[in-house]
Amino acid sequence: MKKTALFCAQGFEECEGLIVVDLLRRAGIEITTVSLEPTLEVTSSHQVTVRCDKTFDQIQFEKLDMIILPGGLPGTTHLLEHAPLLNQIKEFDQQKKYLAAICAAPSVYGELGLLQGRKMTCFPGFESHCQGAQPTGEKVVQDGHIITAKGLGAAIEFAARIIEVLTDQATADKVLAAIQY
Repeated sequence: MKKTALFCAQGFEECEGLIVVDLLRRAGIEITTVSLEPTLEVTSSHQVTVRCDKTFDQIQFEKLDMIILPGGLPGTTHLLEHAPLLNQIKEFDQQKKYLAAICAAPSVYGELGLLQGRKMTCFPGFESHCQGAQPTGEKVVQDGHIITAKGLGAAIEFAARIIEVLTDQATADKVLAAIQY
C-alpha cells in the first residue's frame, strides 16, 4: 500500500486538505494527517480545528511515497517557516519521490527552487514565488514527480491525479464515480 502524508500548518485551507484525505482513503491509499504544531490540533484558515493523526516528529519519512501540502493563508507561510519539513521536501525531490501541493502551497516548492523549468499551476498571484517555473493556469499539472493544483475548486481533480499516479486510472475513476463526480 502506498503511503502519503498531508502536512497541516496553522491557517491551512481545510477543504484542500480534507478532500484529498477523504478521496485517498476511499482509494485505499494510506494518508496520514500531520500537525506542524506541538499538538495534534491545527486550526484552519476558516477557524475549523482539525485533529491530525500525528505530529511532525512522529513521521517516518523513509516509509512515505508522497508529501502533500494544502494551501491557505497563513498556512502556506507557516509551511515555509518549518525548516525540518523543507529539508524533507528537498530530500524527496533529490530522490524523485512524489511531491504534491495545491493553491498557494506550490510556492513552497517554488521558493526551494524545485519548480525551475517545470510546468506548474497555483493560485493566481503566487507565480511570483515560483521563479523559473512555467505556469500553465490549468487546474492540475503534473511535471515528473511534482503535482500542483490551482486551488480549492481543483481539489477533487488534484486528489484524483494523486490516486492515479499512486495506483492507476481505474482506481481514480472508481473513486470519482462513487462520489458522483
